Order: sequence, then structure tokens, then C-alpha cells
Amino acid sequence: MSQPQPVRQKMQVVIDDSSLEHFNSCIQSRYERYLSKKHEIEVAEGTLAQFASGFDSFGIHKTPAGIIYKEWAPEATSLCLFGEFNNWQRNQYVGKRDQYGVWTVLIPNENNRCAITHQQKLKAGLTLRDGKCVDRIPAWATYCVQNKETRLYDAVFWDPPEPYEWLHPRPSALRALKIYETHVGMSSEHGVVNTYNDFTINVIPKIAETGYNAIQLMAIMEHSYYASFGYHVTNFFAVSSRYGTPDDLKRLIDTAHSLGIYVFLDLIHSHSSTNVLDGINQFDGSDHHYFHAGKKGRHELWDSRLFNYGHWEVLRFLLSNLRWYMDEYRFDGFRFDGVTSMLYKHHGIKYCFSGQYHEYFNENVVDTDAHIYLMLANDLIHQLNPNAITIAEDVSGMPTLGRPIPDGGFGFDYRLNMSVPDKWIKLLKEVKDDNWIMGDLVYTLTNRRWNEKCIAYAESHDQSIVGDNTIAMKLFGPEIYSNMSRNSAYTPVIDRGIALHKVIRLITHVMGGEGYLNFMGNEFGHPEWVDFPREGNGWSHHYCRRQWHLRDDTNLYYHYLWQFDRAMNLLEEETHWLNSKDQYFNVHEKDKIIVFERGNRLFVFNFHPSKSLEHYRVGTKFPYEHIIEMDTDERRFYGHGRLQHGHENPFPIMKTPWNGRPNYIQMYIPSRTAIVVKPLINDEDRKKYGLPTFEEIEKELTLTKEGEEEEKVEETKYETLVTAKVEVMILNEKEIEEMKKEEIQEIAEGEMKAEAAEENVVTVEKVEVIADVGGTEENAVSDENAKE
Repeated sequence: MSQPQPVRQKMQVVIDDSSLEHFNSCIQSRYERYLSKKHEIEVAEGTLAQFASGFDSFGIHKTPAGIIYKEWAPEATSLCLFGEFNNWQRNQYVGKRDQYGVWTVLIPNENNRCAITHQQKLKAGLTLRDGKCVDRIPAWATYCVQNKETRLYDAVFWDPPEPYEWLHPRPSALRALKIYETHVGMSSEHGVVNTYNDFTINVIPKIAETGYNAIQLMAIMEHSYYASFGYHVTNFFAVSSRYGTPDDLKRLIDTAHSLGIYVFLDLIHSHSSTNVLDGINQFDGSDHHYFHAGKKGRHELWDSRLFNYGHWEVLRFLLSNLRWYMDEYRFDGFRFDGVTSMLYKHHGIKYCFSGQYHEYFNENVVDTDAHIYLMLANDLIHQLNPNAITIAEDVSGMPTLGRPIPDGGFGFDYRLNMSVPDKWIKLLKEVKDDNWIMGDLVYTLTNRRWNEKCIAYAESHDQSIVGDNTIAMKLFGPEIYSNMSRNSAYTPVIDRGIALHKVIRLITHVMGGEGYLNFMGNEFGHPEWVDFPREGNGWSHHYCRRQWHLRDDTNLYYHYLWQFDRAMNLLEEETHWLNSKDQYFNVHEKDKIIVFERGNRLFVFNFHPSKSLEHYRVGTKFPYEHIIEMDTDERRFYGHGRLQHGHENPFPIMKTPWNGRPNYIQMYIPSRTAIVVKPLINDEDRKKYGLPTFEEIEKELTLTKEGEEEEKVEETKYETLVTAKVEVMILNEKEIEEMKKEEIQEIAEGEMKAEAAEENVVTVEKVEVIADVGGTEENAVSDENAKE
């Protein structure tokens, strides 16, 4: 296999963004290092996919010879496997070490039967360099459970006699993402840790019903500390046993796939728990096993360990972890958590990003090994499943993160638009409604890098945790506990909250990105915060649940907020605005109006707290009549129903330019209302509202044109005929003059003859000559004239 040649050209990301010109060499260098590392892997391991199949050899496996346990622990002086299968006799099965520090333990079959049976608990025993003997959970363990007595975890040999049989294929590629972010454990109505099975039966149908097409599962990778929200992972290849078994999770994913729903794993590869007894920290006794040594290997804010992405076995471990979840559980993609921490040596700690490019392409600042790992990870994922989705959580704004690797990017499909939830919570906390600046809001919603797709969201799960507020809690305040029933007082606070909750979500959905995300329960304004069981709250689950009955009770305002969220998602599924790059907006600061075109819809937002506008001109590119398709003030969403007329009567189109658009319509725009306006561009819609179809319009135009043509022909014939008549008349007048002359001559000659005949009288009969064409009395010549 030949060594990849250095890239000596301008990268596509630089061609697309000339402001990156000065950093083309940095981007080239990063790409070349990725190619070099991939080549190195292919030479040593065969392919990247084969390298990422470490779970086939590492960990605990059944073979014809017996159980083989394989572990990388270079600093250990001995390693053994023990457990329930041998009555916890520690040194009965001791392994052998190779030159790379990889230990192999063989546990022979007994009477042609496997020595370890399904669901038996076990541990690895290591002797460290200082002679100390320690117990560890195998790093590649695929299932772990907590010992109720010691509160520590044990590895479990998972080998069901009847492996789970998948019933449904992976879903087809999604057009656009509408993600429902969930936590299985806190998804129950009741104060318990919920299960995979209950989630499958009771929560997935709710997600599908509300119009979301992807589920993002948090806290799946095993974590000994429940209140970490799943972000302090201890066992990377094990799914959390709190919620059930591996097969239960497979059933959950299979069920989602049957509904065409993608399932993403919230992946934690940015750091690891410092837990030594349950996790991989100091597994072989060293400080640097999977991590950097010393201070470099610790995140001071998260109290966690930081991976050494430049180490061969760490790369194998992490890349294999990705493939494990794709192959074994059929996950459809990953949300990479904490990417900012991975990208930079400073991990974003006490660092304020200004957006200047030197902050992103400084060799002294960025972690190049982490960059290469992320590129290899995206390469692998899309090799294994071209329809898989990867999403980066990065707050720094790293350019090229969401661009293809050959173009000079990192290969992520999407990046989270993290500035949006920060903007909303800042406005709600610090600025009065009257002082919201529309241009600033639009800038935040639309300020994203060209050709790098973003996931927009109005609020993050972090805002749901104790100490912060969700948008609903900020809007409704204490009244969220007292006035959310239709039987209670309908106060100005409730009216404002219901209106803004809907408007904020819609403008985020249509303006903030190419995908949309919602955290479980926020779609209906779930009250209270999330507080995991802990000593400080008496280990209570009361605030670690979702009160679904609030959503379903038609006597509560929560129900109508949910109905709006559902209608919004279903309308996007019909209109496809998330896919459209065709976007245009106008802002009127004084009126607090934002008009936004995206795809084949027009969106009108009035953020004014009290000012409703009549006969307001709204510019549009569409030269057709318009109709209101949905608005936040509809009664079905517990609005005031002020726009019903616009749902039933199309707005006439005025084909006169307005605000940079070739046409305009005139509308009534109530305060604190968002309106989705649909141009009537197909015949079915036009018939519905009593408008002529385009076929009828074309036919009428054709008939009119034909009538005009016929009229023109008749006019031409008439003009020709009149011309002919005039010519004949001129000709006849000449003949008449000649006749007059002849008559006069004859009369004169007759008089002469009469005189010569001596008093003989001759009587001349009356002669009347009429012109051939257009004869009238004016054209007549009488005998009196002749006599003259």
C-alpha cells in the first residue's frame, strides 16, 4: 500500500470561504496527518473498519478452546479473571503478557461446556508494579450491574441462549432531522428509574405522535453516578443496567425503527469518569493508561480524565466503541458531546472565543491528535453506514467542523447551534419584551457558517437542571403551579407565556438551522426542574420524572402547548422548510415585525407585546394569492383566534414591489403572534378557496387571446374593404365627370340642331346616375344638372 502523497492545493473549504486563505496550509496539514494516520492503520491492521473491530478480540469471548479474556494493561505485572464461575478464586486463571502489554487469559471448557455461563458476575484481578493487588471491571465489558451490598459494579457475562432477533430494518435516510432528546431513567410518570421496556411501550408512541423522527438517548453508556446525567462514563462498551438488559435496549431501538425513527447515542468520548473501582481510570495502576498523564490528563471543571488521542490502543478502543454501538445495537448515529474540550488544549476553560480565525488554527492551541481522531471517527461511521448521522456539540464555532473530510473539514453532518438557547434565556432573564431588538435576534438565529448544517433548539437540557430555568418556568414564573388550569384565572402572565412559548419555538424551528431538537417534556412546558436522587434531597425521584398527564389533560394549558409543537413538526414534514436554502428576511424594528421566506412558505412574526397591525404590507416573492396555513393565535392552541378570517379568505396579491420583494399582500398581524402563510400555487388549494385553477386561468387567457386575434382579423378585413370602396368611389366620380361632359356636349349639339330645324322641339327624358358603391343622394346627378 503506497504512502499517501502530500496535498498541495487549495482546499475546497478555502475556495468556498476566501477568508480562510491565510490558513489553507494549516487545513492542508491537518488533512495530510489524517491521511497519514489512516494509512498507518491500514498497513498495520488491514482497514480502518477492521481496526475498529477490537471488541472481536478484546474482552471476554467464547471459543472452541474455552473462554478467552484479552486486555491491554501494560503497567500491570499480572492479570487474572475470576468471579461466580470459580467461586471468586482470584488467581486460578492468570494470563500471559505480550510485547505490547496485552494480556490473554484462557479459561478452558469443562466437560466440553463453557466454564462461564450467561449472566454470571466476574472481575479482573491485577497486580500492580508496587505489588498491590486490585480488582477492576474489564475495560471491554459489555454489561455491568451494581452490587446492592457494596454499591460497586461487577461485570456480567452476557451470552443469552437465544440472542435478540431484529424484526425491522434500519429506517431510510431522513430528509431533515427533528430530534427528541430523552433520558430513559427519568422518562416515567412515576418517581422511579424507568426501564427500556416501559420507554418502548409508553414513550416512543408519544414521540412519534408529536412528529419527531429521531430520538437522542442520553445516559446509555454505563455510569456509576446516576446524577451525572450520564456524562461521567465508567464502562464504555456496557449499556446502563439501571434501565434493563442489552436485549431490552435492542427492542427499544427496533421499535423506533419500525416507526421510521432514527436513534442516536449521546456519545461521551471527550472525557471519562475518575472512578477507579468501577471505571477505566488507573486501570493498570498508571496515571496515563488511556489518558494523558498529570495535569494534562484532567479536566479541572468536570473532575474527569482526558483521553490521549494520539495513542494507538486508545484509538482502537474509541473507534471500536463506535462500531460496537452501530453493529451490536444498530444506532443510527451519534451526538458527540464536549467537542470543544477535545479540539483545544485549553479545553475551552476560561477562554472567550471572539471568532477570529487565529483562535482555531494555532498549533499551540489546538489538539491535533483529537482533530485526527474526530476525522477518523466520522470516516469510520460513514463507511459503516452512509446514512448515519454525526452531530458535534461545539461552542467555539470551529470553522469546517461540519464539512466533508476531503474538502478540508472534520466530517460531521451537523453541528449544534448553541448560541440560540443562550440568546433566548438571556432575553427572558435580562431584557423587557419592549426592548427586544429584532435585528439582533435574527442575527443570532441565522449566524451560521455557509454549507455547515446546524441543529437549532430553543432550550438545552442543562436549563432543566436544578439552579436554572426552562423557558416555560421563566415565562410563567410561580403561576406555573397555580394558574395553568382553564378553571383558574387567566392572567396577563399566563397569556404572555402561552403566546411567547409558541412564537419562540416556531421562529427557532424555521430560522435557526437545518434540523431541530427538543428536550423531553419541554414541548409542553414541563414544570419544575430536573433533580436526580441525591443525599441532599433524600434520594428522591420526585423531580426526576416527566409528568405526561399534564400534556394529555385538555383542561390544562400544557396540552395546548403540546398541540402546537405537534402541529409545527407535522407542518414541517409537509412543507420541508428545514431543507430549504432559499431564505430571505425583512425586519421592522419599530413594529417588532420579522418577515421570513423559507422554501415555499412565508413566516410573519410580531413580537410586539401590545401592538396589532392592520392592513400591513408584507413583501413576498410569490405572485399568487396567499392563505394563512397556521398561526400561534389559533384557538386550538389556546390563542384568541384573531386570524380566523385569514384561514378562510385568501389575501389578494399586489404585483407591486415592496421591501425588496416583487409583490406584496396586506395582512392583519396581532401582537405576540407568528403566522405561517402559504402561497396558493397548486390547483387543489385554489379550488378549495374558490379561486380559478391555473388551467382555467390559462384557458381564459387563451380564449381572450384568440378573441383578440379574431377581432384583429375582422378589423383588417374591414379596413381592406373600406379602402376598396374608397378607390371605387374615386373611380366612379371620374366616370361621372366624363359623362357630364358628354351630356353637355350632346345638349349643345342638339340646340344647334334645333335652331337649324326652325322651331322643332325635342324633350329630353330625366336621367339619374347612381354610383356603384355606397350610392347616396349625394352621389346622384339629376337631369336638372344635366340641363345646366
